[in-house]
Amino acid sequence: MVQRADINNVLTEMRSLRSQMMQNQRMENDLSVRGQVDGPAKPDQVQKTPGFGDMLSQAVDKVNDLQSTAGDMRTAYERGDPDVDITRVMVASQKASVSFEALNQVRNRVVRAYEDIMNMPI
Repeated sequence: MVQRADINNVLTEMRSLRSQMMQNQRMENDLSVRGQVDGPAKPDQVQKTPGFGDMLSQAVDKVNDLQSTAGDMRTAYERGDPDVDITRVMVASQKASVSFEALNQVRNRVVRAYEDIMNMPI
């Protein structure tokens, strides 16, 4: 009977979290629609398009953050932190690994494109 009450409490909490999440999404959608409808974009507000270097720098920073997070979680798990379980550690580690591999592939493509351009006859 105690387990049943715990399950009901968990389900109630999950439902309340879901309703809060749905409410937050509705509010964000309303705000984005209001921003689009309420006023036109002013001509002096020009959106700056990020350059390739900025985008590459952001990607490297993101990969670095993922790897440091995975390392911190791994260290916490090894120390026996009760808040960190093995599944979260493995998921974080895989995210870091996949993002590093993707960044490595982008680097390889950029280097290959640079070499192709350098080998073009003038």
